Amino acid sequence: MNQNKKSIYTLQFILLCMSSLLFSSSFNMIIPELPSYLSSLGGAEYKGFIISLFTLTAGISRPFSGKLTDKWGRVPVMAVGSTVCVICGFLYPVLSSVSGFLFLRLVHGFSTGFKPTATSAYVADIIPQERWGEALGLHGLCFSIGGALGPALGGMVVNTFGINVMFYSSSFLAFLSIVIVMNMKETLATKEKLHRSMFYISKKDIIDIGALPAGVITFFSYTAYGLILTLIPDWSEHLGAHNKGVFFTAFTIASVLVRFGAGKVSDRYGRTNVILVGLIITSCALFVISEGRELNIMLVGAALYGMGTGILSPAINAWTIDLSQPEHRGKAIATMYISMEIGIGCGALLGGSYYNDHIMRIPLIMKIDILVLFMGIVFLLLWKRNYGKRKRQNV
Repeated sequence: MNQNKKSIYTLQFILLCMSSLLFSSSFNMIIPELPSYLSSLGGAEYKGFIISLFTLTAGISRPFSGKLTDKWGRVPVMAVGSTVCVICGFLYPVLSSVSGFLFLRLVHGFSTGFKPTATSAYVADIIPQERWGEALGLHGLCFSIGGALGPALGGMVVNTFGINVMFYSSSFLAFLSIVIVMNMKETLATKEKLHRSMFYISKKDIIDIGALPAGVITFFSYTAYGLILTLIPDWSEHLGAHNKGVFFTAFTIASVLVRFGAGKVSDRYGRTNVILVGLIITSCALFVISEGRELNIMLVGAALYGMGTGILSPAINAWTIDLSQPEHRGKAIATMYISMEIGIGCGALLGGSYYNDHIMRIPLIMKIDILVLFMGIVFLLLWKRNYGKRKRQNV
C-alpha cells in the first residue's frame, strides 16, 4: 500500500488532536469575558492590551520554542505551553488589580508561543508530506472545536458560578491537555538534553527566510483576528447577545465544517490558490460584520469569517512546511507564528486604541481592515507571478 493511502488516524495523531482541543478550550474560554472583567477592575481604557500583550510574549517566545522544538523535542515544548495556561488560570483571581491582570496577559502569551509551534512540527513528523494539508486541516478542526466550546462554556460558567470558577476551569482543561501530551511518543530523531545554550538566540535562529512569504500572508490575514478578539465581545453585547461567546461559537462551527475538506483541497489544487480564496471570503466577512446592525447579521458575518479562517489556516500551515527544510521545521513554523502574533497584536492594539469604548467606531475599524486584507491579496498575486517566472526560467 502506498504511504499516502495509509490512514492518518493513528493513536498519536488522535492524542495530539485531543490535547489541542483541550488547550484551545482552556485559553479561549476566558477571552470573551476579559473586556468586561478588565472594565470592572477599572481598566476599560486598556482593552486593546488584552490581546496585544498576550501576542507580544507569544511572538517573543517563538524563536525559543522553534529552537527548543528542533533540539529538545516536540513533546516537552507542548507540555510547557499547557503548563503556562494552568498557572495563569489560578493566578487571575489572585492578581486582581489592573496591573496584575495586564502582567498575567503578558505571561499567558507564552502558552501559545510554545504549544502550537511544537504541535505543527509533530504533525509534519508523523504524516506524509502529500497529506500535510489534510492532517493540518483535521488538527485545526479540533483546535477550532475547542475555540467554539471554550467561549460557550466560559459564558455558561460565569453566569452560573462566577468568573473565578471560569479561571479555575481554564486551568483544569489545560492540565488535562498536559496529561495527554505526556503519554505521547517523542518524534524528534536526534533529541538533545535541555541545556542553557538552547536559550541563546542568534539572528539566524529567529526567522526562516524561506518561510517568509507564508509569514507575510499570515500577518495580513490575522490582523482581523486581533480586531475580532478585542472588539466583538462589546459589539455582541451592543447588538443584544446574552452570551458574548455566541460570535465565536458561530464562527467556529463554520470553520469546523469547512476544515473537513479545505486541507485536502490545498493538497490537490495548491496552497496559494486556496489561500487567495480564503482572503477574499475573510474580506467579505468583515464587510458583513461592519454593515450589520442586528445580531443575526453579525452571526452571518461570523459564519463567513469562520469559513475564511477554516480555509486559510491549514493552507498557510502546510505552505509554511512546504517552504521549510526538515532540519529547520520548528524555526519555519515559529516564523509563521511570529507573523501571526504580530498581526493579531497590531490589530488588537491599533483597533482597541482607536475604539476606546466608542461602540459605533467598530464598523469603521472593520472596514479599514478590509484594506489590510487587500494588501495581502496583492502580495500573494505578485508572489505567484514571480514564482511562476522563476519556475519557467529553471525549466
